[in-house]
Amino acid sequence: MLEKALEGSKKYWAWVGFLGIFALIGTYWYIRQFNEGLGLTGLHRDVSWGLYIGQFTFLVGVAASAVMLVIPYYLHDFKKFGKIVILGEFLAISAVTMCILFIFVDMGQPMRIMNVLLHPTPGSVMFWDSVVLSGYLFINALVGWVTLGSDRKGVPPPKWIKPWIYLSIPWAISIHTVTAFLYSGIPGRHFWLTAVMAARFLASAFAGGPALLIILALIVRKVSKFDAGKDVIQAVSRIVAYAMFANVFLLGLEFFTAFYSGIPGHQHPFVYLYKGLDGHAEIVPLMWTSTIFAVLSLVMLWVPSIRRKEGLLSIACVMLFISLWIDKGFGLIIGGFVPNPFEEVNPYWPTLPEAMITLGVWAIGFMVLTFLYKIAITVREQTAGVEIDH
Repeated sequence: MLEKALEGSKKYWAWVGFLGIFALIGTYWYIRQFNEGLGLTGLHRDVSWGLYIGQFTFLVGVAASAVMLVIPYYLHDFKKFGKIVILGEFLAISAVTMCILFIFVDMGQPMRIMNVLLHPTPGSVMFWDSVVLSGYLFINALVGWVTLGSDRKGVPPPKWIKPWIYLSIPWAISIHTVTAFLYSGIPGRHFWLTAVMAARFLASAFAGGPALLIILALIVRKVSKFDAGKDVIQAVSRIVAYAMFANVFLLGLEFFTAFYSGIPGHQHPFVYLYKGLDGHAEIVPLMWTSTIFAVLSLVMLWVPSIRRKEGLLSIACVMLFISLWIDKGFGLIIGGFVPNPFEEVNPYWPTLPEAMITLGVWAIGFMVLTFLYKIAITVREQTAGVEIDH
């Protein structure tokens, strides 16, 4: 089936070429970063994780969100999700690929990644994060490829794939839970030291990932004959609405705990992010943009008459995705480091090389996604939507 990714219209190859340009630009800047060191980035002594790790954290959630389609389709036999579930599984593959690449570019000496394999340390959360991520990539690649191949032949998937499908459900939850533990287990960072960090991560994942999937499904409908179905998109949008409500609620709990307790260490990160601290307010506009987009998108998704209009639904999903990207892919990281344990404010802002490398990784991820979707859509168009008993 791989050959289907090499067949396409001029628009298809123009899109691939567009992504390829950004991938090459990102590669150029990464080579410079590799030769000159992480001094090209905005990272410093007080902020050792920045844009790269923020993207890694955000994309782990996008990858984990595939479980919101797998559970209804495979466990509850919700047949309507039959068309879109493969899009969710392939989105997970693309997202995990980007996660791995962001870890790679964040390492000053990427060869050190081999130390995880050569010198495994079960007592380290990072060791387990690498295990669950690589395992989740393998499971989704296996399940997606085998089920799509079965659809192509017009036969049910082999029975041996079912255990792998069921395993993907707790595994999806584990990848974001373990990632949350990377933060919540650090006692010197008040902003991250919270028992609801994993719950926040999962809520944001189950909102942001499916929101992106809705956007992708609507785009796919316009550029091909593949249609996931209006009922399916509406069902996924309800999942997004509930998950986003949980995410906003959990964030509200964090605000209450920080300010009602009156503990300065818990308050200062929120003050820095949403008001500014010691004359530094670099992040404030971004965080308020995230807040406004979160509220507007939640209202739009919560009102059925608005949600049913796909034009407004797509706008709501875009705002929600941007809101979570800012909050989780940027604010969460910076808030944990600023102010530092000595209550000093040493702000961080990404440099041009960081931004270009980040765009390059996203371009590579979307190129992988484009190839996978091209294969899936071509197979689906050839089978003309024939329903297979899974």
